[in-house]
Amino acid sequence: MKAAIMQPYFFPYIGYFQLLNAVDTFVVYDDVNFIKKGWVNRNNILVNDKQYLFTIALKSASQNKLINQIELDDNSNWKTALLKTIHLAYGKATFFEQVFPLIQDIIEQQETNLSKLIVYSLQQISSYLSIPTTIIISSDIEKDNSLKGQDKIIEICKKLGATNYINAVGGMTLYEENVFLENNIVLQFIKSDSIVYPQFKNAFIPHLSIIDVMMFNAPEQIKCFLDQYELI
Repeated sequence: MKAAIMQPYFFPYIGYFQLLNAVDTFVVYDDVNFIKKGWVNRNNILVNDKQYLFTIALKSASQNKLINQIELDDNSNWKTALLKTIHLAYGKATFFEQVFPLIQDIIEQQETNLSKLIVYSLQQISSYLSIPTTIIISSDIEKDNSLKGQDKIIEICKKLGATNYINAVGGMTLYEENVFLENNIVLQFIKSDSIVYPQFKNAFIPHLSIIDVMMFNAPEQIKCFLDQYELI
């Protein structure tokens, strides 16, 4: 069984979904510390032919809290503002009419917990893209939470019965292949190919949120994109 473990990111870039699609079980790593100015609550979309960073407003966010302890700021109008920005930015995109209701449903959820909202978004987008992977939450897995780094990852893999652990290529410096092999787990990393598609008539801007990918491409085309990677 192939497994991946990643922190929850809100509307992440397509490489995140390549990893999700490449495994049998995807673990949303919600019981680790929140990192300010990371990608958990923000990402980039295309606004006026330029990269634009959007952010979910949070309440009392701290790096001393776990991700699953972070709450949304109910007093902020971030939902209305973000939906308006997306509508204005992508209103003329090819697949706006079918994608915007999906985005709207996610953003307008009454969920106040950041991690739970992101898990919902990953489930809904996976359904839209026909990704069959099982999505589970790390805090639901009984394990030794005193473990850190790759030791905790290995324990989760063992609890799941995983034979292969796949991680983003950026994590190559974090893990030791021989340690995984000693635990009967094959360690692999996913390296995305270059993915390019038309974005209106401007020069292509890569690595934007999955929102951008869905606005300009049919689900069938995105499924092709999901397979454009190399396992190393």
